[in-house]
Amino acid sequence: MRTVRICQLNAPLAINAELTLDDDGFGHLIRVLRFKKDDEFVVFDGNGHEFEAVLLSDGKSATYKCTKEIVRNVESPIYVELGQVISRGDKMEFTIQKAVELGISEITPLYSSRCGVKLDEKRSSKKVEQWQKIAIAACEQCGRNVVPHVNDITNIDKWYEKSPEALSLTLDPKASIKLSEIEVKDKLRLLIGPEGGLDDSEISKASDNHFVGVTLGPRILRTETAALAALCILGSHFGDL
Repeated sequence: MRTVRICQLNAPLAINAELTLDDDGFGHLIRVLRFKKDDEFVVFDGNGHEFEAVLLSDGKSATYKCTKEIVRNVESPIYVELGQVISRGDKMEFTIQKAVELGISEITPLYSSRCGVKLDEKRSSKKVEQWQKIAIAACEQCGRNVVPHVNDITNIDKWYEKSPEALSLTLDPKASIKLSEIEVKDKLRLLIGPEGGLDDSEISKASDNHFVGVTLGPRILRTETAALAALCILGSHFGDL
């Protein structure tokens, strides 16, 4: 029987601590999985702290007790921030879910000139909240105990200027350097453009901000395929895959 893992984001987990499940945890454990008093599961806080736990009550609110600390590190040795121009439909959700499984450290959704998705402030906030929940659920499934942060949606021009100390990469089918051939630092940023690609001014500004163009090979990949293929290469050559 598989171990049920529940994220209680930023909860003050400690040995013998008795805490109340948040709404998402309650919904999953009690309503969906039908857990009862004395059932056991694993709880983590999204910051690397993880414990075996037992359910103390299963009424309208549910309390649990941390019984044993689990000490382990399953994070990638390279810190990768994915700058992903927002894709249509459920492609963005798919990319976030799989990127988390592949060890991504941080995700920044981006607007670009050819981005096919435009959201007002209220809808943007709800989307980011939804994507963060997808990242949490992916961690519960894949065994990570550190939840990657999904940042607010950012214009690509502003994102270019962030974190100059990180190695910055963008996919370019015309590039002569393969992603597997670069010299990787501990921290890097990976830019994935929209379904229509970046426009000339965005490509130029990326170069002006020291982004290095790399190729994945001779074929043109869809935006959701490109992100995951790149993360697999990085994880295989420089990480822990």
